Amino acid sequence: MKTTKFCCESMQYHLEYKCDIHKDAFECPDNLIFKSKKNKDYGIIIHDGGNSFITIKFCPWCGKKLT
Repeated sequence: MKTTKFCCESMQYHLEYKCDIHKDAFECPDNLIFKSKKNKDYGIIIHDGGNSFITIKFCPWCGKKLT
């Protein structure tokens, strides 16, 4: 039985995305999803020059509940 920590390939792509230009995920306009290491929240990054994100409970691509 295959075990994965991602709900879908799209979520995996966006959570593992590494930019060659920007070291900080919040500076890169191509980085869309953030997972907090502190409290395990998932969020959509708000690209406003800060470190803001909107917390989400479900995957924007497949709709599965994020745990």
